[in-house]
This record gives sequence, structure tokens and C-alpha cells, in this order.
Amino acid sequence: MTPRTRQRTLEEATATVASLRDWWRLFKPHVMQLAVFTAAVGLYLAPGAPHPVLGAIAVLAIAAGAGAAAALNNAYDADIDRIMARTRARPTATGRIDSAEAAGAGVVLGLMAVAVLGLATNWLAAGLLALTIVYYVLVYTVLLKRRTPQNIVIGGAAGALPPVVGWAAASGEVGWQAWLLFALIFLWTPPHFWALALVRSGDYARAGIPMLPVVAGRATTIRQIRIYSWLVAAMGLTPWLSGMAGWPYAGAAVLLGVAFVAAAERLARSSADADARRLFRISIVYLFGLFLALVVDRALGVTLGGA
Repeated sequence: MTPRTRQRTLEEATATVASLRDWWRLFKPHVMQLAVFTAAVGLYLAPGAPHPVLGAIAVLAIAAGAGAAAALNNAYDADIDRIMARTRARPTATGRIDSAEAAGAGVVLGLMAVAVLGLATNWLAAGLLALTIVYYVLVYTVLLKRRTPQNIVIGGAAGALPPVVGWAAASGEVGWQAWLLFALIFLWTPPHFWALALVRSGDYARAGIPMLPVVAGRATTIRQIRIYSWLVAAMGLTPWLSGMAGWPYAGAAVLLGVAFVAAAERLARSSADADARRLFRISIVYLFGLFLALVVDRALGVTLGGA
């Protein structure tokens, strides 16, 4: 092999790696990992957990469904993603992946994910996964995101459904405990995303997205964040109060709730971007920690009434 041939081969290999990286980024793995984690927790907590192999297949199918929704979101939002600093490097925004190709990949991956989940577990779970994808793409991305400052509030149902999907995959039904997990994430979503929107309000304004800070202003957004943070902290105690979890979970929920509320109150006093970023990060730790505490509590077998 001549030096020129070796160089051409190296360049082709590098291009292939870059292309694979673009496709990987298309599915937003860093954004969707929390949704996949909460789905896995829902599956673990539900009665009648499936065989570990089927459980792993179910989690992978849910992850694929989340990736499919992300690809379809990227395909539809390519025009506004080019305007925003946070999203302008996405492969559909730069043109490295055509929007039509991204949409096609999203549809195929979504159909495969739903089919695999249905065959591996049950069709209730598969139907809920399909509903999650459709809700995120059509209701949130197409109908709400560019039209109303309540886009995150209403659209948050899509991000709250994964633990319900996981619960259904394990048990073949959706118990009240699954809807409690749904409510936790549903209330958590607005303060989480509004904290980010405060920092990125200029981006959203340039893209014409009516996020709450753009439409109602910074003071109103922070006031709403404060209200939701207290609601989230209170809601975090309901698994213990309802008998779904025991004292180990209760202790974690109190500590995490105090941290969440303290961060929101600090933002209310300062109105600074640095404190909005801090709240955004703490909100991620809060939700991850809360669901992890449910897993630890169940593993320890310390409950007040069982699930």
C-alpha cells in the first residue's frame, strides 16, 4: 500500500467515524438518558418483574424509542436549531444529516422499538411507548413548542411517561404507583427547563420560541419556578406517604427536596444566570437521586405497605 493510498484510507475511516458520531448525536443520548433511567426504575419497582434478559431488552427498546423521538424532533426543528447557540452544532442543523433522512431513521427506529417491546413484554407497554413518541413529536414539538409558553408544562407529559411504560412492561398493567411516578416528573419538568430557558432566553427569542422568560419576563418565570419547586419537593414525599416506599426513601426525599427548594430560593433572591444554571444542575441530581432512592429502598425491602 502506497503512502497516498494509506492516507486516503485514513481519511475515509475518519469520515466514517465522524458520520457515526453524527448519527449517535442525532438520537440525543445525553438528553434522553434520564428518561431511560426512570423507565428502568419503573420496570424494577413494578410487581411481576420479567426475566432479566427480557427486562434488558425492554429497557433497550425504550431507549430506542427515546432516540427515535429525538431524531424526529431534530428533523422538524432543524431550522430553529441553526439559530440557537445550544443546538446549532446538531447534525441536522449543520446539514451533515438531511432532515428527511433523520425523519426516516426516526420512524423506522420508533416502529422497531415499539414492535420489540410488544414482543418481548406486552402490547400495553408497546402502546404506551408509541404514545410517548407521538406525544413528544406531534403534541410537544409540532403543536406546542412554537405556539405557547406552556409548551413545557403540557409537553412535559411525554417526559413523564417512561416510568409508566417500564411499569407496564413488567406487570402488564399500570398501577397507581406508576401514575405517581408520572406526576413527580410532570411537576419537575417546568422548573427544570425554565431554569435553562432563563440562561438561554436570548436564543429562544431569536428562534421565535415563546418560552416563558421570553413571553412573560424573568421575574414571572422565577416566581413560577419557586412555586413549582415547592410542589415538586412536596410531591417527592408522596411515595413514602402513600406506603409505596419506606424510611430510607423518605430521608433521601427530604434532603433532595431541601436542596431543590434552596436552589430555587437562591435564584429568586439573585435572579442571576449562575444561580439558574445551578438550579438546572441540581434539578437533574434531584430527579436522578429520587428515583435511585426508590430503587435502594426496594432493594433493602423496607416499605410501609408494598407496591
